[in-house]
Amino acid sequence: MKLDQKRVSTGIEGFDEILHGGLIQGRCYLVVGETGTGKTILSIQWLLDGKKRGEAGLYVTLVEPWREIERDMASFGWDLRGIDVLDLTPTVKFEETTEGEYHVFPPSEVERIPVWQAIYQAVEAKNPRRVVIDSVTLLRYLSTDEYQFRKHILGLVRFLNSKGCTSLLTFEPTDLEGETSVALATDGMIRLRLEISPARVIGLRSLEVEKMRGSDFMTGLHPLRITDSGIKVFPHRIEKPRDVRPGEETLPFGIQQLDRLLGGGLESGTTTVISGPTGVGKSTLGMQFLAHAVANGKKAILYVFEESQQLVLARSRGVGIPIEEMIKSGDLRIVRANPLEFYPDEFLDLLRKAVEKENGKVVMIDSLRGYKMAMEQFGSLVAHIQNMVTYLNNRGVTTLLINEVEHLTGDLVLTEIGISHLADNLILIRYAEYAGKIIRVICCLKKRLGGHLPELWEFSVTPRGIRMERNLEELQGVLTGVPSFKGK
Repeated sequence: MKLDQKRVSTGIEGFDEILHGGLIQGRCYLVVGETGTGKTILSIQWLLDGKKRGEAGLYVTLVEPWREIERDMASFGWDLRGIDVLDLTPTVKFEETTEGEYHVFPPSEVERIPVWQAIYQAVEAKNPRRVVIDSVTLLRYLSTDEYQFRKHILGLVRFLNSKGCTSLLTFEPTDLEGETSVALATDGMIRLRLEISPARVIGLRSLEVEKMRGSDFMTGLHPLRITDSGIKVFPHRIEKPRDVRPGEETLPFGIQQLDRLLGGGLESGTTTVISGPTGVGKSTLGMQFLAHAVANGKKAILYVFEESQQLVLARSRGVGIPIEEMIKSGDLRIVRANPLEFYPDEFLDLLRKAVEKENGKVVMIDSLRGYKMAMEQFGSLVAHIQNMVTYLNNRGVTTLLINEVEHLTGDLVLTEIGISHLADNLILIRYAEYAGKIIRVICCLKKRLGGHLPELWEFSVTPRGIRMERNLEELQGVLTGVPSFKGK
């Protein structure tokens, strides 16, 4: 399919990517959504983008008086002067401004001229490049029957296209189900949604392109937010594995015995899951890796879902891992992510921008439990993690995923969310009872590139840092949580 038609930018962050460059110039598009989904905001934002580009815009409102729209849009700090307006709402007093910026009709004229004809005349008079009609639903109610409406809407779309206008027509989805002529007449359909998650915890706003004649587009539901500056869309990118060679270099932890256990460290461009119960030292071990990587010239980013930056700093300081200067220099960045704040595609977009803008080479997610709390409202958790991991691997980023399991001892569980197959490396830390006390045990269960030693080591976290106390070669059954001496 040819994609060389001239495109019209939407002016909405992320939307042009979904449309593979923007709307096709001179086409008519249907914007479908319930009340409150953002149809008007999207339309005005699109017209303002045209204004910046020197493209005249016309806004036809049939439902909400223009003065009320102006009042609502003021919250975004938008200056709507320069956009021509045809206000055909039945309850507003129509006045033409002295500046001639608004093209409106007095009551007597509206009574004599059909609404359809008023729209034609406004387009002829103003010759706009971008047109919004909000909403076509009211035009349906003004028609005597379905046949007349279909005839009028087909004629209007053809007229707008013949004038070279790129047009957005808003419509209510309940009416669209019984009236297919609008969808058939237009060249594309964009659907806005506002839904409540199954757990009724968070509202899910999304945008979906259902149809676009003459062009391909990015399918799926794309999360959106209505921010202080307008709408932002986060494209649902499906990251495809690239033929990237991992392991160009090996990054050590800076702990001699552990690096020996891991065959030198972790290869670049791989994903490592550090798994274990609460308090066992997973995050501390991960921070040790980040700090050592930064000390060796790498840029590192830590995303925390459960702790503040100050708590991370205090914990690192308490175990002898100095990171304050690394943060001040910008070589290490800690990002606090509220578990209920981000959509999965929004978080991936945040991560992508950080990695690409800051040339991040090491990323740690702490923890997958917090990530699960944030993302489980939005479909398959494993699919979201796989998408994130694929992107990071494609960029040659060394990734650490901190995973908490409920089991303190007993049956061996690597992860409780089924993502161990995504990891190139699996490091397990767990508690064990030995000689009347609780000890920590560390081992490497999987290493996709290179070799590793199948050894179990006693592991401790001290004010002077992480210590590998001794090789537990004389014991058996350590991973059960209750080890015994061999042969007993």
